[in-house]
Order: sequence, then structure tokens, then C-alpha cells
Amino acid sequence: MEAPTPGRDFYVRGEHHPENGTLLGFWLYLMSDCLVFAVLFACYGVLGRSYAAGPSGADLFDLKLVAINTGFLLASSITYGFAMLEMQQNHKGTTLFWLFVTGCFGASFLALELYEFWHLIHEGATPQRSAFLSSFFTLVGTHGLHVTFGCVWLVTLMVQVVKHGLIPANRRRLICLSMFWHFLDVVWIGVFTFVYLMGSLA
Repeated sequence: MEAPTPGRDFYVRGEHHPENGTLLGFWLYLMSDCLVFAVLFACYGVLGRSYAAGPSGADLFDLKLVAINTGFLLASSITYGFAMLEMQQNHKGTTLFWLFVTGCFGASFLALELYEFWHLIHEGATPQRSAFLSSFFTLVGTHGLHVTFGCVWLVTLMVQVVKHGLIPANRRRLICLSMFWHFLDVVWIGVFTFVYLMGSLA
């Protein structure tokens, strides 16, 4: 009788990556991120009217600027969708083109948000001024930080696609970033409605 080869019966040779394991893990991450933003929205809901005799949202918010910024982010979600459609058709060049357009919209969103923050601070509306401003900068700034990470991730994936093409690993990564990017759009719609629109009516 043949003696068992050491180690032969104790591990599986070949692919160890479980099917759809990355997507499941990323969904769990997004659910945890939902909790983070839920807490930030709750804090803003409690503190959003605590002006400490300082300016309110109606005094500070420029809805036209915010509407343009919202358009940038929503447009980036559409262009990312185009990139995913091209990826499914295995069109590397057009996938990269739409990813680049998405990155431009994301960078434009961040530039306008930084301008808004700079303008508010220049007007004396700093996070230390009131609980309203502390919760505002924390909520909007956390979303902006997520968009920043998304843009860095997007550039990294573009480099990977250029070097290695639309291999299964890159497709999986692009799908994860797609979920992340659309999630940020949904969160921003909440920010635009709950913070900016309702704040301007206060």
C-alpha cells in the first residue's frame, strides 16, 4: 500500500480564492461605512441648529456652487457606468477613457469642495466657531476624504489596466470600486438634501 505523501492530504492545490469572496467582503466593508455615515448624519441632526450666535447654513451655503458640485459627482457615476459597460465588452481603450473622465469629474468635485471650505474659513466660519460648523465640516469632510481615496484608487487601477489589461483580478477590482463610487453618490445625495437644502431653508 502506497504511503501518503507528506502534506498531500492536508491542503488544496491550485486556486485558493473563493468565488465572489472579494465582493462579499467589500459589501461588508460598505455596510460598516454606512454605519460611519449614519453616525455622522445623526450628529449633524443633533448639532445642526447649534449656531452659538454664529452664522447658519442659510447665511453660508451657496446652493448654486453645491448644485454644480453635485452635478460633477452624479456625472462621474454615469461615466463609471460607461466604463463598466466597456469592460464587459473587453474594450480596454474605451474603458480607460471613461475611467479617466470619471477621475476628472471626481477631481473637479474635490476642487470645488476645497474652494467651499477655503471660502467658509476665510469668512470666519471655522469648525471651532460652533457645533453646527464642527458637525458640518466633519460630515462633508469625511465624504470628501472618501472621494479622495476613490480617486487615488481609480488612478491605481488605471495603471494596473494599462500594464496587465482587463484580467479577472482587475475586473474584480473595478467592480469593487464601482460599488464604492456609487455608494459615495448615494451618501452625497443625503448630504445635499439634509445638510445643504434643509440648512438653506433654516
